[in-house]
Amino acid sequence: MTDDAIDVSEDIDAVTLMGPTATGKTALAIKLAAALNGEIISADSALVYRGMDIGTAKPSPEEMQGIPHHLISVRDPGDPYSAADFREDAVRLTGEIRARGHFPILAGGTMLYFKAFEEGLSGLPETTPEIRSRVNAMIAEQGLPQVRSWLREFDPESWERLSPNDTQRIGRACEVYLMTGRSLTSLIKSQPRPECPFRLKRFALLPDPERRLLRPLIQERFEVMLREGLEEETRRLFLRGDLNPELPALRSVGYRQMWQYLAGEVSFEEMKSRAVIATCQLAKRQMTWIRGWKEPYTVLNMGDPDNLGIMLREIRARGA
Repeated sequence: MTDDAIDVSEDIDAVTLMGPTATGKTALAIKLAAALNGEIISADSALVYRGMDIGTAKPSPEEMQGIPHHLISVRDPGDPYSAADFREDAVRLTGEIRARGHFPILAGGTMLYFKAFEEGLSGLPETTPEIRSRVNAMIAEQGLPQVRSWLREFDPESWERLSPNDTQRIGRACEVYLMTGRSLTSLIKSQPRPECPFRLKRFALLPDPERRLLRPLIQERFEVMLREGLEEETRRLFLRGDLNPELPALRSVGYRQMWQYLAGEVSFEEMKSRAVIATCQLAKRQMTWIRGWKEPYTVLNMGDPDNLGIMLREIRARGA
């Protein structure tokens, strides 16, 4: 933390820094926090879990450079952490950081977390184990394309909005329908959402549109994770005996594919290929989310040495 932080515009309560995986958000957020006397709130659905450090590229204490980080390693992998949990924690933390005279920076790649923080979440019913098992069985027996076709019959808007490969959210939409007899879309529209209590300055760190620069970085980063011990890290989770691959923590890219390898379902080379492909697909989905963001944001180009300068110029108080 520095004593000579720049003056921030009175019109800005917090900054959000969104971006696909592997674009360098963490390092940029740390530089920004150092310049603003800031604290970082992680908006990443994998970083919240303890014991999952290598596969999530969790920043080390050295990389954090003394900057306070929040919502990192706060849950056991067996204890799911939801977007609603994030919104409650992020709103509270943002207020607490400001009360300390510091500046809040929300940074990460889980777009649903940013959406929940800004727009709130509808009070949808919690899924029962019986309903979840029923939907999982449908997907396993009929295949995801067939279940998605069924989704189109009662919730065409969700069918159009969700990726054809998004098993988790397609399953969730089906669960809501089986529990309530109403579509996920209609329930969301019928319930008011709380507004964000803070004025935000939004930034998005993006690669080239075709992600040509990002693909080799993703490939190399996964090789580094393997060298640093991703297999051993996942094996410790695998051998606990109380975890399963359907938990949100273990659906994270890299861990899901490594779990399949440890279970003997795929070869080591197939695991590597699947992990890289899944990470590239995740980056594509993240970019689609960002392009559809309805609030204005400033685009930062991955690798631009002036990204920090661009952010500081837009955040700086007038006349400072």
